[in-house]
Order: sequence, then structure tokens, then C-alpha cells
Amino acid sequence: MKTKEVIGKIIKQENISSIDQNKLPNTFVINIPDPYKSYYNRFTHIHKPSSIIFVTKTPNSFENILRTTSEINTAYNLDLLAAKCEVSINKRKINGIRVRGINRFSDIPQIQQYYKDAGFVFAKSEKFEDVEALIRINRFMNIEKIDEGFYHSGTEENAYFIEIPKHIDWDDFRTMTYEIKNNIADKNFDIALGIFYHNGGITEILRVYRPKISLEMLKTIKEKYLKKLE
Repeated sequence: MKTKEVIGKIIKQENISSIDQNKLPNTFVINIPDPYKSYYNRFTHIHKPSSIIFVTKTPNSFENILRTTSEINTAYNLDLLAAKCEVSINKRKINGIRVRGINRFSDIPQIQQYYKDAGFVFAKSEKFEDVEALIRINRFMNIEKIDEGFYHSGTEENAYFIEIPKHIDWDDFRTMTYEIKNNIADKNFDIALGIFYHNGGITEILRVYRPKISLEMLKTIKEKYLKKLE
């Protein structure tokens, strides 16, 4: 099936840490760990970043981030995927550029420099470890329909999207997820809230991340959430 491109937003909760090495001096960089790092380590010894956030002094437009990233990819033969990002830690909000496609942690300073040369101003360095945060990411998504209301990401092999009929408040979603994962045979999946902007409106979605997940499992997850929404 053909993929199509939509604009979307993903909201997820993660434990994040600052990066204290492999960055430009006195800049603020956050590492978002891969939820399936242990799975991949069975097949490779390469330790590469999953998602990195370059924290900026002020918010930047989605348009500027996309345009600059495209120019960097063309100029330096890279394949970076960048998005507008907001991180909430308690009541504090941090703005930044979420970047995927960095091959090695040692590449981070050079890639930061490309964005700095393009006019982005980074926030001053901070240090923390394993802090719970709510992350909102605005980005383009390539999706492929695999069944009615179910999609596979065209850029992330292990990411899938499930349409749901209405909006779920974050606190309600967190409670639902806790209850569902404690009452399901296979709880080994990562899940987040999201929306697609397409067809002239908004479609509410769940983003499911798991290697080699089956359509049957995706349907089971959807059924569990729909029961909670009744």
C-alpha cells in the first residue's frame, strides 16, 4: 500500500536525562531513551541515540525547524528527522528541537553546530537524570493503512497508529493505561496519545510502539481502550 503524509502531534510520558558530554559547551541537550533498547541490544552492539532534544532559549516555529533540517540534510548528506517539541517537567515548560537519525552520540556537537549556524539559540546547560516528563511533539508523519483505522509508520519500523473515536484527557489516559496494562496478557508495548491533522479536521489516535507487533494485538489494544471510553 502507498504511504501518505500527515501532520500530527504525539503526547507521551518518558523518563529523560540531560546529556553532559558529546555536546556543544554550555548547551542543554536531553536524551529520550529507546523503550526497546534491550530488545535491540540482542542483535547489535552499536549504541546510538534514539531521540535527542536540543533545548532552545525560545520557541521556534515548526516551519523554521523543518526548513532548516531539510537544508542541513541536503548540505551534509544526512537523514535527520526533526520536530517541534515541548517538554513539561512539573509545571515548567521547555522548548526545543526533537531530532532523530543521529548515528552516534559523538555526532551531536556537529549537528548542533549546523542548527546554531542557521540561527537557533540554545539554552544554557542543565543537569538531571531519570526525570519524569510529559513530551509534546509536532511533526510530519508518513503513514500506511494496514486495516480500517490502523496505520503503520512509513519512517519508524516499530510505530503504529490506532484511530479512536474521541479525545482522551492526559490524566484519564494515564489511568486507563495503568489499568489496561495490569489486565492484559501481553503488556510489552509503549503507548502514547496523538492526533492527525488531515481530511480537513482532527483524528484522535493512539501511537503504539513495539517491534513485530501483530494486527491482532493492535486490535486487542484498541478494544481495551474503547471499553474504557464507553
